[in-house]
Amino acid sequence: MTATAVPATTAPTTTAVPGDERTLSPAEYESWAAEVRRLADERGAVVLAHNYQVPEIQDVAHFTGDSLHLSRVAAQTDAREIVFCGVHFMAETAKILSPDKTVLLPDHDAGCSLADSITAEQLREWKAEHPGAVVVSYVNTTAAVKAETDVCCTSSNAADVVRSIPEDREILFCPDQFLGAHVKRVTGRSNVHVWAGECHVHAGISPADVRAQVAAHPDAEILVHPECGCTTSVLDLVSHGDLPAERTRVLSTGGMVEQAATTTAPQVLVATEVGILHQLRALNSGTAFIPMNSRAACRYMKMITPAKLLHTLRTGEGAVDVDPETATRARRAVEAMIAIGEPGRGGE
Repeated sequence: MTATAVPATTAPTTTAVPGDERTLSPAEYESWAAEVRRLADERGAVVLAHNYQVPEIQDVAHFTGDSLHLSRVAAQTDAREIVFCGVHFMAETAKILSPDKTVLLPDHDAGCSLADSITAEQLREWKAEHPGAVVVSYVNTTAAVKAETDVCCTSSNAADVVRSIPEDREILFCPDQFLGAHVKRVTGRSNVHVWAGECHVHAGISPADVRAQVAAHPDAEILVHPECGCTTSVLDLVSHGDLPAERTRVLSTGGMVEQAATTTAPQVLVATEVGILHQLRALNSGTAFIPMNSRAACRYMKMITPAKLLHTLRTGEGAVDVDPETATRARRAVEAMIAIGEPGRGGE
């Protein structure tokens, strides 16, 4: 393949630090990783790892990042196969953008509570209640929902997508209620209707978590994902001067990665799924990255284990397909977003 592989991060060690839990010893990892890379080369496969995957998967992948960025990068390679270590809707997105490539998902039971919070049928019914409304769907949705969508968005460009729509047009925003509330707040658009969906992991990061961690780490920089249940309270605290605006940022996972690489803060509180901490720590060993809630782990993301990845590469099992008509309609919604402005690396 023509793309350059991302080098493995720091050598794995057995640890119980939140966000860096491992199941393989250093020797086991080296043996497993060598076999993964050999099989990937043999199959002409590119291995993708979402930011929330277990450390071993992130370290061995050719590319690590958010799902839309990964899907777009994979489409640009000459790989015959895409092995997506993430959840089901992410593999669907890869298939939508690479219809001629084989897309493999190591565990088809790896779902997403946010993507599952709205179905295509529910969206069609919602649209019927608001004829003429523009549908904006977060990329964390199924292919069938994307196919019912006018324009997709990411957590980093959602506000720009909404601003691009004429102010007199009604907007249906789905499925994440916290991201939707954030978009309404920053755009000032009152005609945005928000679906009451959520990621159960991000919703579980509460205002109480923020208060406790800020009290314990009063000088820390604060990074908050807009899907979090604590986002509104964090911004309220900033507006009242209870949190320093210059040290508090609402960012996508891609934005957090970029911020981690350049920050000089001794401590950073991170409000998102704990899997991303492995990557942040590898990028910047001089900063202590601390989870806002150490229990914020997605069991679906953790379903992709080293053993399952190896099995997929050995057998070629786990193909994900999207109906061609559905894929074509979904691709239009993604392309409509890209036409508004490049989302960069800030997907989820």
